[in-house]
Amino acid sequence: MNFRRLISSGSYSWLLRKLCTAAPETAATAEVAAAAPRRNRVYSRLSGLGATGGTVSEALNNFITEGNKIRKDELSRCVRELRKYRRYQHSLDVMDWMEKKNMHLTYVDHAVRLDLIAKTKGIGAAEDYLSALPPTAKNQLTYGALLNCYCNNLMKDEALTLFKKMDDLKLINNTLPINNLMCMYVRLGQPQKVLELVDELNRRNIPRCRFTYVIWMQSYANLNDIEGVERVLEELSNDSEDKCTWTTYSNLAAIYVKAGRFEKAEASLKKLEKDKMPRQREAYHYLISLYAGTSNLAEVYRVWKVLKGAFSTVTNLSYLVMVQALAKLKDLEGLKKCFEEWESSCSVYDMRLAVSTIRGYLSGDMLEEAELVLENAMKRSKGPFTRARECFMVYFLKKRRFDLALEHEEAAVSEINNWSPFYPETATAFFDYFLNEADVDSAEEFCKILKNGKGLDSDAYHWLLKTYAAAGKVAPDMRQRLEDDGIELTQELQDLLVNVCPE
Repeated sequence: MNFRRLISSGSYSWLLRKLCTAAPETAATAEVAAAAPRRNRVYSRLSGLGATGGTVSEALNNFITEGNKIRKDELSRCVRELRKYRRYQHSLDVMDWMEKKNMHLTYVDHAVRLDLIAKTKGIGAAEDYLSALPPTAKNQLTYGALLNCYCNNLMKDEALTLFKKMDDLKLINNTLPINNLMCMYVRLGQPQKVLELVDELNRRNIPRCRFTYVIWMQSYANLNDIEGVERVLEELSNDSEDKCTWTTYSNLAAIYVKAGRFEKAEASLKKLEKDKMPRQREAYHYLISLYAGTSNLAEVYRVWKVLKGAFSTVTNLSYLVMVQALAKLKDLEGLKKCFEEWESSCSVYDMRLAVSTIRGYLSGDMLEEAELVLENAMKRSKGPFTRARECFMVYFLKKRRFDLALEHEEAAVSEINNWSPFYPETATAFFDYFLNEADVDSAEEFCKILKNGKGLDSDAYHWLLKTYAAAGKVAPDMRQRLEDDGIELTQELQDLLVNVCPE
């Protein structure tokens, strides 16, 4: 497991969601809570649209035609839940329907809607939405939502310009906008900037929140300063016990795992479990993944047993986390048992579990077992199966069986129009094979697939040029191809072009 990814894509995706919705959720809590006591029948209709088809407008109109009434608080809860599961277009469609029915949209609603517009229609559309709002609705919430969008999309100049505007309007009076900038700088690989923003909070006398401490710790980790991480933890402990949560210790453990300090990682996990353990599946998932990171199989199984005892049902996601942990630890017998337990009882077939199991089997040369998983998955799921096939592509390429890898590649192209590899290691495996075989023709055919999909980047051209060089062949049009695809000529590319495409 890649623990840089665990921190950035696991805890940080959670953190970014919290940063985006922190103010709206606080304001909407009472409204949403009012709908909670009774089952939200509206949400049941809307959540099924992904499988049944149809539009949000049709579903809501039909619900009313059947003699039902829909309260705004119910719809607010629907928006919240749909966003939680990344159903952004459906969430936005609900809000559009609310507006058509002349339901009053609060400042919170406008902020949430702006975020949804950015996710579904792009930043430009979100900017237009903000511009069209009445002056009173252009406030801390809506400006803050746009700032979050800029930061999520790593639009540094736009984010800093908007931050200055908010500052001029005296809208910077809490940690939320500064936390957004911090997250942006971490993702841009500029952790030193986070330390400067912490000083800025001090200058403004704005108390740090728990999110601030998480990002602050991560910035020191990215600077390879573990002592700095521990100083932040000590300062957090002295600040407020309430700001120290289970995510504090899961992030700390992930930092220690990445640094190879397994004893400290496990000590953090024990502290989490003893003092901060919430009744949330997500916490158990982190414990399992992080114990796998310390290669502690016994603890992985212990937490798995506790998780299964704590909840009446075990979700697909929980099984996925466990399967990935067992695959990482090469416990292939345990992996097989866990996967078969899930497969025999699941109500919804989740291809992620099949893909992770296939990857685990192939890592142990269990080809027949991996092929059987794919065969069964194709009977029980509508797919797509391309990610599973990528696992086989990489496996066969490493075994120098290009013919078998090509079969899976052709199947993927047949299944999805304009397919291109999802996993970076798939393209790397193909190019590595072409380079070693000095096979320019096959490399060019593969580049056509990439170009029809996500397009060719500098890495692809770098591999292609190296393959030409290894084959001792020239490509007179290569410089023009690079220019047409907008590829910046690095020194390494220029050096390769000297022989491949002499001027």
